Amino acid sequence: MKDAQPSRSGTTRPARIATARGPGGAIRAQFSGFAARLPGLALAVGVALVATALGRLVPVVGAPVSAIVLGVLVALAVRPGERMRPGIAFAGRGVLQAAVVVLGAQLSLGRVLRVGAASLPVMIVTLAVCLAAAYGIGRRLGVVGDLRTLIGVGTGICGASAIAAVTPVIGAAEAEVAYAVSTIFVFNVAAVLAFPALGHLLGMGQHAFGLFAGTAVNDMSSVVAAATTYGGPAADYAVVVKLARTLLIIPVCLGLAALVRRRARTADGHAGAAGSGRGLTSRVRVGRLVPWFLLGFLILAAANTAGLVPSDSHGPLSVLAVFLITVALSAIGLSTEPSRLRRTGPAPLLLGGCLWLVVSATSLAVQFLATQYL
Repeated sequence: MKDAQPSRSGTTRPARIATARGPGGAIRAQFSGFAARLPGLALAVGVALVATALGRLVPVVGAPVSAIVLGVLVALAVRPGERMRPGIAFAGRGVLQAAVVVLGAQLSLGRVLRVGAASLPVMIVTLAVCLAAAYGIGRRLGVVGDLRTLIGVGTGICGASAIAAVTPVIGAAEAEVAYAVSTIFVFNVAAVLAFPALGHLLGMGQHAFGLFAGTAVNDMSSVVAAATTYGGPAADYAVVVKLARTLLIIPVCLGLAALVRRRARTADGHAGAAGSGRGLTSRVRVGRLVPWFLLGFLILAAANTAGLVPSDSHGPLSVLAVFLITVALSAIGLSTEPSRLRRTGPAPLLLGGCLWLVVSATSLAVQFLATQYL
């Protein structure tokens, strides 16, 4: 028998262990992993379906916010057990990443770049001011770490979509995601109610208000609601500005990925070794700084721009992206511990309000300066 054979170190090892763990074993392991995830994933999908129905009844609230609220309520009423956790964890991370990829199908890079070139000064300045304010005001209010980052990028870029993209990059906790999404939602509703009246008060034209809504309102549904109230041309322009603004997710995620990686290397005691002449950047593989879902986002956007994505599939893909985000936020709600939210206190909500005012004022100020001096 050849049950065992000597290794190079002189010890024995099974000779046919690789055969026993061949393709059949790998398939069984994958099936077992899927089966373990199924109950929790099914629960998240069920909550998402109910949230989608509620979102259609109350469009200002939307399905994603309804999902996270329903998830928290279900978690309070019937705390999901250990059997549900693998699927809920997968929905909160894997489904969230898939949603970001599908979002790319909404982008026509050519049109976005044309409109984005005109609106780029407003977008860049508002984002830079928002992130700086998130850091400074957040520290003053005692909001630190991942929660401050999530509220900052959610306010400065595109609400729940930006939070969805950044969450797996920085490894934010479910409670922080829940609080950030809820904060963004409050000021989305405020924007829908207040911005059209403000635009008329300031005598803004359709394109000017579209640029304002596209850069100062967060989630797409709220952008459409606010701009449509103002007028059809404003809504058309605001949507494209908002899509161009979505592209800012890419450099922000890359920067955060590099920062997280550098902190991890420092914590592991490897930072000092970079001084030997090779340098830190020579050791960092660019591929590791680019999350796979951002690559998928860009590939799908490029395919759409090249006409490889049929135009009649844009609507269904947009619906799919929103539903995937809804499933993910349902899972985040299901795994949230309300006690952690209570311990966080009102400071994050106050931070979100401050950032909302800062972004709105900055967008208006940059537009005014541009019309006066450019």
